Amino acid sequence: MNKIGILALIEIISALSCGVVILFITYKGLKYLAIKRYGIERNNLAYSIFMAGVLLSVGIMMSGVIDPLLSVFRIISNQNNSFGSTILSFLGQGAIYIVIAYVSSIIIIAIGVSIYANLTPIDEFAEIKNNNLGVAIIVCVIIITLTLMCKDGVILLIESIVPYPELSPR
Repeated sequence: MNKIGILALIEIISALSCGVVILFITYKGLKYLAIKRYGIERNNLAYSIFMAGVLLSVGIMMSGVIDPLLSVFRIISNQNNSFGSTILSFLGQGAIYIVIAYVSSIIIIAIGVSIYANLTPIDEFAEIKNNNLGVAIIVCVIIITLTLMCKDGVILLIESIVPYPELSPR
């Protein structure tokens, strides 16, 4: 297997492990927030729908990291660095991209929920606590829609830090 094939396997393994870790952190953080701040207990379908929307939103945003990572793959693999240095460069760049995408998704979710909550006369989290499925679905759709609308901008931000080689003027 050549250098690109090995780096591709590293990307798959790192994407899978980072994806699991990020979704786990998001799940546990939201679960903690729901229990401590809002008193939402188990067996609440509305909360489960809300949780699914948040996890999907984070997943959508994190999927945008793949193309910039592929660009970094190609750039780093064409440099005459050692294999270990190539892997470390890739993992370092990937970590930066993942942090930017994750923080962006959390900010988008927080802003979307808070703006919607301030525009409506009801307390969305009280309704979710009372197992109001309609409110949970609407909040999820708002979160996912905002994520889809902001994803390209976040990807553009990430791509702006891809270390493209300088082209010499002719």
